[in-house]
Amino acid sequence: MAAAGGADAEGTGGSGGGRAAGGHGGARTYRGDGITVSFDARVCRHAAECVRGLPTVFDTARRPWIMPDAAEPGVIAEVVRRCPTGALAYRLAGGGTEAPDRPTTVRRTADGRLLVRGELRVTDASGEVRETSRAMLCGCGRTTEPPYCDRSGECGGQGD
Repeated sequence: MAAAGGADAEGTGGSGGGRAAGGHGGARTYRGDGITVSFDARVCRHAAECVRGLPTVFDTARRPWIMPDAAEPGVIAEVVRRCPTGALAYRLAGGGTEAPDRPTTVRRTADGRLLVRGELRVTDASGEVRETSRAMLCGCGRTTEPPYCDRSGECGGQGD
């Protein structure tokens, strides 16, 4: 299974530069010497685990906002795995990617979102299938982007 967000779609950003390149399915890749990080804005819900976890690599005020050579690849991979939505993924220079949790886990947050980790195949409302190891799904049914939580209903803390 490909890593979440299209990490197989390595761009031509060149090594060491942290330059972005297009990827499959709308994901962008940021290539470094030891790790390539991909980002799929379509599923990002701004949990900011990346920014809080490693601001030297993930800085939304900078372009490009991901600098994969600004920290050790293993540290970056650990922070990428914190992303609850699967918007971030990685591929190590040696070819390693994130192994999905086994068994699959589902955790309901205090506000009702469903954080799912495992070997997932998620089908959205348009019928597009996304293979990922992490997803944040709606628990209240009020999302405008089913099945993903867009934080517009009770389970995203924005309810009535």
